[in-house]
Amino acid sequence: MIKINTTLKVIIVLFLVLAGAVAYYALSPLWQTVTVIEDAPINSTIVVSNRPIIDTPTHPASGSVAIVQTGEQRTLRYEDFQTINGPDLRVYLSIDLEATEFIDLGELKATEGDVNYAIPDDTDLAKYQYALIWCEDFSVLFNHAQINP
Repeated sequence: MIKINTTLKVIIVLFLVLAGAVAYYALSPLWQTVTVIEDAPINSTIVVSNRPIIDTPTHPASGSVAIVQTGEQRTLRYEDFQTINGPDLRVYLSIDLEATEFIDLGELKATEGDVNYAIPDDTDLAKYQYALIWCEDFSVLFNHAQINP
């Protein structure tokens, strides 16, 4: 009977485990299936505009606002966003800083980071000059970015 010392046993076991892993990696495509869809749409992202956020003296903010188009979907994206929280804050596309005519994109989702808001398909962005964060309770402008020159 041949005696094998402990070190040699460990080396043999490690070799067998490594050989098994290599064999699994090499042979796994034989039982795994991948479906290729040749006519899948290409999702391209286009940044239409990217403007800095302008804060107000009592409501500090930083970051930028971008209009992003991915396929057919347009998004208002706050990037590297930082602001303070407040009561009933809403995100608007507006023709002016007084929010006399606007589209409500929804409540403020976050006060920091990258935050996205879907723009309705029928929105004519050429009509709107500003992205606003507006406090509905007090009719106060928190911050804004000019989205059209």
